Amino acid sequence: MILRHITWRGLVFLAVFLLMLATLRDRFDQWVRDTELPPIVQETSVEVRDRSGALLRAYTTSGGYWRLATTLDHVDPRYVDMLIAFEDKRFFTHNGVDLRAMSRAASQAIWNGHIISGASTLTMQVARLLEGGSTGSWQGKIRQIRLALALERTLTKDEILTLYLNRAPFGGNIEGVRAASRAYFAKSARRLTAAEAALLVALPQSPEGRRPDLNSENAHLARDRILDRLALANVLPPDEIVAAKTEPIPRNRHEFPRLAPHLSDRAIGQAPLRSEHYLTVDARLQESLEALAITALRNQNESMQVAILLADHTTGEILASVGSAGYKNTRRRGFVDMTNAVRSPGSTLKPLIYGLAFDQGLAHPETLIQDRPTAFGSYVPQNFDGQFRGLLPMRKALQLSLNIPVVSLTQALGPARLVAALKQAGVTPIIPGGKAGLAVALGGVGVTLTDLVTLYGGLAEGGQTRPLYWRQEDEPIRTGRRFLTPIPAWYVNDILSGVAPPKNAPKGRIAYKTGTSYGHRDAWAIGFDGKFVAGVWMGRADGTSLPGVFGGELAAPILFEAFARLNQPTYPLAPPPAAALTVSYADLPQPLKEFRARDAAFSAPLGGPELAFPPDGAILEKMDVFVAKVRDGEAPFTWLLNGALVEAGTRAREVSLPYPGRGFVSLSVIDAQGRSARTDVFVN
Repeated sequence: MILRHITWRGLVFLAVFLLMLATLRDRFDQWVRDTELPPIVQETSVEVRDRSGALLRAYTTSGGYWRLATTLDHVDPRYVDMLIAFEDKRFFTHNGVDLRAMSRAASQAIWNGHIISGASTLTMQVARLLEGGSTGSWQGKIRQIRLALALERTLTKDEILTLYLNRAPFGGNIEGVRAASRAYFAKSARRLTAAEAALLVALPQSPEGRRPDLNSENAHLARDRILDRLALANVLPPDEIVAAKTEPIPRNRHEFPRLAPHLSDRAIGQAPLRSEHYLTVDARLQESLEALAITALRNQNESMQVAILLADHTTGEILASVGSAGYKNTRRRGFVDMTNAVRSPGSTLKPLIYGLAFDQGLAHPETLIQDRPTAFGSYVPQNFDGQFRGLLPMRKALQLSLNIPVVSLTQALGPARLVAALKQAGVTPIIPGGKAGLAVALGGVGVTLTDLVTLYGGLAEGGQTRPLYWRQEDEPIRTGRRFLTPIPAWYVNDILSGVAPPKNAPKGRIAYKTGTSYGHRDAWAIGFDGKFVAGVWMGRADGTSLPGVFGGELAAPILFEAFARLNQPTYPLAPPPAAALTVSYADLPQPLKEFRARDAAFSAPLGGPELAFPPDGAILEKMDVFVAKVRDGEAPFTWLLNGALVEAGTRAREVSLPYPGRGFVSLSVIDAQGRSARTDVFVN
């Protein structure tokens, strides 16, 4: 009877005890569930990357911290293994609090009278980093434990570990392991040595006291202590530990990459909410050309500036964009992106003018043209050197960059035609006063370096616009607008490839043209080979004159050096189209032998030819022969299809020309007096 009584009382006690435990457990669970989590997402540095993913530039957060967003695959796995082995070896099995570690730490403290080892798990450290609070008091430690338990119920282990990799302090304004690896080792956190990984494990424990750039001795001792612990834990083999201890401690912080600063600023300005921007730029080439820009200004006027732009004209991708030398150089106004500054192009538009003349059937590269004193109304241009060469081939006139011949061609074409062609080529010309005059031929128009590189890239592509782009997300335009037909474009490219290179530069490397604006304000050099196109501008960012500035002397050597720094073989220019008229002067049709300028000095008879059929803008169905009719003008006539000679010396006013194929067709006719007419049609 007594035994039964005792058993009943024990059962009641046990039941009450279990109920109390269940109540405590429920209340504890509720206490954890009620934990108010601090913000998990934190601002990270905006990053700008190149075409292969390499870091071009990073920006500090609004609070001034370098904090590069990190995921586990951004970090060397050995570092993660070392971190867990040293900081929290049961990280993947505990629920945020390691009771065994707490018991060990408590017993050691009681036995020794002071704290020997800590018991904070990585989750508890993340909790402290999220709250930014102190753990020096027991209230702070309890708050940290509560938040750690709540985090383990909300996040996965990998997510908690990722938070640590992003938030851990590494001294100064460096937070996160990626930023620390950049700052102390100038390398990616994906490829760390054992010594580097051990130092990064040690730093967050005392980020200021162990900063290698300020306290290298403390950093050295802390790193070696980590390595010794890892040796005891068999994480690293002994020989690797010995080798790691011989590695020197970095004594300086490295600068974060600051490549392509102007382009990076533009990317952020266009998409300010993005944390990552991917450009078409090549980091190696960008760095090399930025160094070239700085070198180019040595021994130059202290206010001189330079800009370089290099692109792949087959795709339109900008591979390097140097807006200035010295982004932070206020004396040189380095903050101004001179690749987009509107300036006078000087003589750099001359190739387009010659190309248009070839396209209109007004001339051929071997056509003779007069270079002699000429008044175009009240406009009396002079050659750069004040001399005149008389009658010479257009090829030579362009290579010598003579002014009188190109103004004569512009008058024959009409300045409006030149401006229209510039727009078709992807240039945005700024016309002073809103109306173009003959001075446009010699630089009386505003363009940018980007405009000129686009124009010359189009010339390299056979007269077809290839718009440039610098963001990887932008879709390349495979087929642009045509501003020159292929044969006239090839004529121009062939002429430019024969321009004498700068001193000590290789001959035939590129086709190029230089230019110097009025008053020596701008020096230019633009050129291309079979794949790449580049442009160089030099002058003052404020647009004031710099006597002695010449494109051929200053900008051209930099252009050739920019091509040399591609570290690639020269890509040959395109071969001549099959229908190109590659003949000497003696074999030219009579109307193409000499250009007759239409001004007061060289007046041509009125009543030039007019194309009666096909009408301009017509859409024609497929045909066996291409019929064309001309009225007015003086026989014999010369006919050109897409710039290629197809009929010469005929007196008939109606001709049957070869079928040109489907697409846009440019038809030109030249009469005996050298006067011409042109029509553009589309053949189905």
